[in-house]
Amino acid sequence: MNCEQDIDILTLLPQKPPMVMVERLLHCDTVVTETEFTVREDCIMVENGQLTPMGLVENVAQTCAARMGYINVSSGKEVRVGVIGALRDIEIHSLPPVGSTIKTRIEVSEEVFGMTLAQAESYCGDTLFASGTIKIALL
Repeated sequence: MNCEQDIDILTLLPQKPPMVMVERLLHCDTVVTETEFTVREDCIMVENGQLTPMGLVENVAQTCAARMGYINVSSGKEVRVGVIGALRDIEIHSLPPVGSTIKTRIEVSEEVFGMTLAQAESYCGDTLFASGTIKIALL
């Protein structure tokens, strides 16, 4: 299950503007998903010219949502809403400035009973912005 890069991200996410924190699905298979997001000045989670730590966490959560949305849409199902069940070992290494295009990669380590556990990293080039583990529960 490899994704098509030109898919409309809004068809995969339960979030709607201005809360959309991913712009493009770069890769999606059963384990790894990668998204891209360009930080703009008008982003709801930008303060002082930088994406906030919560903006980085939301970007990771929406990368998980894009993965589940892609899986559901590909199998003829509807996009489901998920919630962050837990964050563990989240480290904010630096904050991406406006104009940065960040890539976020999640690697699923476990899926059980509607819960997904994934390792996540957000980066731009060689700069790591955030890393940690996220657990998403589907409603």
